[in-house]
Amino acid sequence: MKQISFAQAEHQNKKKITRRERFLTQMDTLVPWQRLTDALSPSYFPNSAGKRGRPPTGLERMLRIYFLQQWYALADEALEDAIYDSQAMRDFIGIDLAIESVPDATTLLRFRHLLEKHALTQRIFEEINASLAEQGLFMREGTIVDATIVAAAPSTKNKARQRDPEMKQTRKGNQWFFGLKAHIGVDAVTGLTHSVAATSANVADVTMAGHLVRDDDKRVYGDAGYTGMWKYLDEEKGDPDSRCWIAAKRGTLKKMDDSPRKTLLLEFEKIKASIRAKVEHPFHVIKSLFGYRKVRYKGLAKNQAQLLTLFALSNLVLAGRCRGHADGARVS
Repeated sequence: MKQISFAQAEHQNKKKITRRERFLTQMDTLVPWQRLTDALSPSYFPNSAGKRGRPPTGLERMLRIYFLQQWYALADEALEDAIYDSQAMRDFIGIDLAIESVPDATTLLRFRHLLEKHALTQRIFEEINASLAEQGLFMREGTIVDATIVAAAPSTKNKARQRDPEMKQTRKGNQWFFGLKAHIGVDAVTGLTHSVAATSANVADVTMAGHLVRDDDKRVYGDAGYTGMWKYLDEEKGDPDSRCWIAAKRGTLKKMDDSPRKTLLLEFEKIKASIRAKVEHPFHVIKSLFGYRKVRYKGLAKNQAQLLTLFALSNLVLAGRCRGHADGARVS
């Protein structure tokens, strides 16, 4: 049995289990570590046999560090400092400061670039979802589509003296936003995300519907922003067998005179809205629990890679709640 350090012994003898410890313990159980390392190893250890020099940090350890960065919305340097400060984080990674140091910020930077270069965050997203599908958490009865705007830095006080050219501005209501738009397709029964796409903020929601819907979905739900979605799903207008269940525009309902028909339509809209509510849960997890409220990197490709990881990890949080393992396990 491995001998623990004085710091670890002191930490274990405390009387209170913190929210961070509960959350990391839950995630340690839910993340399919072996599955992820098997899938990513060919790209992480390419032709390593016979090469000289210091061996790379273990893949599972780097994944644990990378996931901590996503859960707590930390920059590379800030994450390195946080790991030194937090015994709970070090226990999650498996680092004992008495015999080893924390991988520095440059190591994490290179790991992120490796994930982006080989599209490995897409693989992480697919492997985690495949693991959840094997547990029966994807019902494939229908999909809810929605999008959210993520703000980017509008400042031009940089070397290029310009904003990120891949980010655009758009108006929502009477307010203007600058950044990207995250489009997702969510399982209508369990609320787990199965499709993710990132575009500039000025791209209309409905144009991305075809990238978010599964071929075997029986129903597709969306808000009024997806009016006309049938065009992007190769359906005929007015088809009685159409899969599209789109919210009616408020102005249309307000113009109707009070009648039994209007009452019935309002009740029908409430039912559709109650189904669509599940699509807000992944957004809540990545924005409120993980703290992802602003774009960290430049360019859509890097941010798309991060979004895939964030929504994969949000699926684990939601799956844990479904199984009753997440009571009180909010991110601190």
